[in-house]
Amino acid sequence: MTPERYRKFCEVLDKRQPDLTVLMDQVHKPHNISAIIRTCDAVGIHEIHTTQPKRSNRLYRRKSMGSHRWVNLQDHRSFEESATALKNRGFKLFTAHFSPYSIPYYHIDFTQPCAIVLGAEKDGVSPEAAALADQHMIIPMVGHVSSFNVSVAAAIILVEAQRQRMEKGLYNTRRLDDDTCRKTLFRWGYPELTRYCDERGLNYPEIDDKGQLIEPSLWYSQIRHSHT
Repeated sequence: MTPERYRKFCEVLDKRQPDLTVLMDQVHKPHNISAIIRTCDAVGIHEIHTTQPKRSNRLYRRKSMGSHRWVNLQDHRSFEESATALKNRGFKLFTAHFSPYSIPYYHIDFTQPCAIVLGAEKDGVSPEAAALADQHMIIPMVGHVSSFNVSVAAAIILVEAQRQRMEKGLYNTRRLDDDTCRKTLFRWGYPELTRYCDERGLNYPEIDDKGQLIEPSLWYSQIRHSHT
């Protein structure tokens, strides 16, 4: 990892927002998933969630232009599972959904810990997602069409969330914990070695404050010894 690349990684991590996320409720079209991932990276989201069963990333890696590398994707078996996990962490669920209780998205305070819930391309969010939402929101429209494409809707809402958070200074200081930063720096800087460690359940080797491996020969020797 070059010093320039390491500095870039650190600059990006300094602006990551651990209390802002997106929850995709059965969004399944690869190009929409890719576009949402790319937007999440652009506004500093570190982790996103989905109720879509795991599928090969091969379909949308090319379209996301590598953004899948920079944003963690957490899969859940059901919406209830994902909603419970997020609410237990203090997140509010703001769901894009037409209902009598919907309000314009720009009236929502996105500076609090929150998940933006987006539904499938044709049917929208599931009844479970609508029921478990803390607030329904809409993007006001004045044309013939009644809704935006899900990836476009995600971008519109996330840019507003970014604007609010920038005004409040939430991008001015690093907000990720040290352990998350260390592991993320390693994964970004050493993807092949990360894959090797993950496949074998190994702890990542330590890196110094310049992004270089600390005593890599000793680490490799210990790994070889433990597997003989």
